[in-house]
Amino acid sequence: MPDSEPTHDNPRNTPNLPAVVTPGEVLRPTADGWLVRAIRTLFGWKAGSVRDDLQVVLDATTPDDTGFSAVERTMLRNILGLHERRIADVMVHRADIIAVKRDIPLGELMDRFESAGHSRLVVYNETLDDPVGIVHIRDLLAFMTARARVSETTKTKRKKPLPAGLDLRTVDLALPLEDARIIRKLLYVPPSMRAIDLLAQMQATRIHLALVVDEYGGSDGLVSLEDIVEQIVGEIDDEHDSDEPPSIVRLPDNAFIADARASLDDVRTVIGADFVTGEAGEEVETLGGYLVSFVGRLPVRGEVISGPGHYEVEVLDADPRRVKRLRISTRKERPAPRTQRERSRRETAPESGQPPSGDTPTPPPGDGTSPQ
Repeated sequence: MPDSEPTHDNPRNTPNLPAVVTPGEVLRPTADGWLVRAIRTLFGWKAGSVRDDLQVVLDATTPDDTGFSAVERTMLRNILGLHERRIADVMVHRADIIAVKRDIPLGELMDRFESAGHSRLVVYNETLDDPVGIVHIRDLLAFMTARARVSETTKTKRKKPLPAGLDLRTVDLALPLEDARIIRKLLYVPPSMRAIDLLAQMQATRIHLALVVDEYGGSDGLVSLEDIVEQIVGEIDDEHDSDEPPSIVRLPDNAFIADARASLDDVRTVIGADFVTGEAGEEVETLGGYLVSFVGRLPVRGEVISGPGHYEVEVLDADPRRVKRLRISTRKERPAPRTQRERSRRETAPESGQPPSGDTPTPPPGDGTSPQ
């Protein structure tokens, strides 16, 4: 007698048919989970997309109910929200882009890589609005290694062998970058592009850096593959990322040293809600932007600004494009000039021959006889 077919739990009494999956198609389970069905029944919802179902499960359950850990639940929520994020939300703004000119000498390029701590740098012609591509530190190292490699003929002539067969003295560090021919292509994307679409484009083109350009063709920002991945898994710190101090630090004298990129929410929390006042605080998001709106221009380094409110702001660091670091303290009332103090004292002093205000007049001295 042949073996009977295996039986499965099938509450709908439907035939157990093999699943058929076609390339490029994502199938949805034929039977909904009990939890989703219960929630739909409770609220009277109709069947929706898998995205909606998963969002409902994540929002309405605990980790024990779904089997997802806290980290997995966070990542799933981030993945579901990635389709709503635009490049403008994740990019590095123009003021923070580290770039080099196409004619920079290789020696200076090495120094720039070391100080920047990045593996890729944007390359431009005269300004950042005229980009030509990117340079990868791996390509620079490969170029210098090829130039430093000693030929077999030279090796046999030398009495003392060179380490790894390389003679770095043969590398021309004054050679312009453009002559080394190691500049790669760069992606150009609008700030309104969805982050998930750029992620797919980076995977397809194998170009992991994109320059964000505005409607006029100017450079607006920079976004890397890491910037997008961090929207899912959180901040990724490697051995080159330094532990940055808090953006706003309170000093012993109750003043503050603040990064101009600090958010206004942090400013309200650390310094005080009375620091951010007026319409200027509604139009910008950072401390530097708020200060520029308050003054009506770009402050310069060393400038001391009276305000907002009873505060005083000193610009510790700035460049022609933006303010970088500020010192914020409570403005102290300075004493009036001496001449003004004397004038005020004379104005408040009683006139000659008049009794002080509010005092009872002193009776004139008597003649020694008492009244009858």
